[in-house]
Amino acid sequence: MNDIVICTAALLLDPFAAFVAGGVGAFLGDFFFYPTPMFVSLVTHGLQAVAISLISHHTLKKHPVLASAAGVSVGAVIMVVGYSLGRAFIYSTPEYALLKLPYQILQAVTGAVVGMLLCYKCGLKKLYNRKFAK
Repeated sequence: MNDIVICTAALLLDPFAAFVAGGVGAFLGDFFFYPTPMFVSLVTHGLQAVAISLISHHTLKKHPVLASAAGVSVGAVIMVVGYSLGRAFIYSTPEYALLKLPYQILQAVTGAVVGMLLCYKCGLKKLYNRKFAK
């Protein structure tokens, strides 16, 4: 569920707000419930959200859905690589990171696909732009 919120927020918000929603939000969630990887979450999900926001808002202006798809794809790679490296470092074993890799990939793909569906098929992006566009 975390990646769905991060991808959706990053597709809607500017890079700074996306970092706050993605990085700081994940950091606080870990801080209160499972503090060991909280700094990994801050950096990984923060970078993921900023990358998605930058790519989706500043590239391919005439094809926003394609730009958003590229953004969530890059964000998924950042999340999988960041968490794999972070887990290997925190738990001092690359085997643990490899064991969790299929779940990381599933989480990233689910977040990217559902975030795109919420923004473009369910009309969340149009609603957001109508209510909060500058």
